[in-house]
Amino acid sequence: MNYLPNILFAILLVLGLGFFAKNVKKLIRNIKLGQNVDVSDNKSQRWKNMAMIALGQSKIVRRPISGFLHVIVYLGFIIINIEVLEIIIDGIFGTHRIGLKILPQSVYGFLIGAFEVLAVLVFVSVIIFWIRRNILKLARFWKSEMTSWPKNDANFILYFEMVLMTLFLVMNATDLNFQAMESGNIISQFIAPWFSGLSEGTLHFIERGAWWVHIVGILIFLNYLYFSKHLHILLAFPNTYFGNLKPKGQFNNLEAVTNEVKMMMDPNIDPFAATPEGTEEEAPAKFGASDVQDLNWVQLLNAYTCTECGRCTSECPANQTGKKLSPRKIMMDTRDRLEEVGKNIDENKGEFKDDGKQLLDDYITKEELWACTTCNACVEACPVSIDPLSIILEMRRYLVMEQSAAPVELNNMMTNIENNGAPWPYNQMDRLNWKNE
Repeated sequence: MNYLPNILFAILLVLGLGFFAKNVKKLIRNIKLGQNVDVSDNKSQRWKNMAMIALGQSKIVRRPISGFLHVIVYLGFIIINIEVLEIIIDGIFGTHRIGLKILPQSVYGFLIGAFEVLAVLVFVSVIIFWIRRNILKLARFWKSEMTSWPKNDANFILYFEMVLMTLFLVMNATDLNFQAMESGNIISQFIAPWFSGLSEGTLHFIERGAWWVHIVGILIFLNYLYFSKHLHILLAFPNTYFGNLKPKGQFNNLEAVTNEVKMMMDPNIDPFAATPEGTEEEAPAKFGASDVQDLNWVQLLNAYTCTECGRCTSECPANQTGKKLSPRKIMMDTRDRLEEVGKNIDENKGEFKDDGKQLLDDYITKEELWACTTCNACVEACPVSIDPLSIILEMRRYLVMEQSAAPVELNNMMTNIENNGAPWPYNQMDRLNWKNE
């Protein structure tokens, strides 16, 4: 028996999975560069969110057309890839359609038939997605941040899926034994006549070729995920689980600052008294965020999970009125800077060497940050619970508390609050003068 194909398959499988594992390790390393944050609360609600949003696609279908098509592609991607298990077993042990030896022919035929129907539905859905993106040119796919790579990346994914679905159907259509079963070939029976003039040897060659290219294509696609927006296939689940459970609009206050304010407002506390030993609050090393290492790890997970679908930007009132802010760009810039920091660490043997760059100014401008109205529209629109607003607020906090670089209007208001106890430029003694007019 010739074991060479089995050995070659095993080598390809190990290399493909090994490279994927290496990239996953790098991904986890990069995410862990963020600050620690406690997200261990309310586990039942977190599991529910993951089930409803990531698995159940509940936020995707709010836009019915694209939502329905996405559900088809999503289900097809998951269900059809069950066939990959059979391919892996066949490839390692040299069997052919091992499923027929394990399952009754009727059950196997039902499964493969369902896979074939899904393959066609996925193929049609992907074509519609391609038309929407490249011919109809929906506005959210053509914003300024969608440069050559993001546009090409989206199309590469669509081409990958079309090719993989085609190979699956061709593999079934040219498998003479499978076609002879007349069970499960719901779609491939109509493709088989295209190859009717070919010899049995040629058909076997095409079937084996489609089989090999199909599994190699899946391994290539698996490793392409790390470099692609399609990484959300994997990260949508942890991202929705660790999503923010606080009421929308509730800001994240620094504990050290909150305690200082409480002390100032409490008349029973002597501001000149020494702080009891062991009760001191350690001030943060930096207020807010100027670079990705200042953000928390959930925010960095958000950046890697971004699908670049643009729903956040299309709902953003600032963007709609022509301002520079795009929540999608905030997430893309954060991910790009994080990748740059990760490469810096790799090049310097595990240590980050200051490269003179940071997320603020080099990637995200002050103009973008101050254009945000903090309305939460972007957070509400995201189909996988990404929170661009939290990053914007952390970077604003840095500008205000570290650089005193807030807009003039905001600085005036804060000065008035400090001096007059109110946002208006009037002495406290004059507040009620209006009643005499």
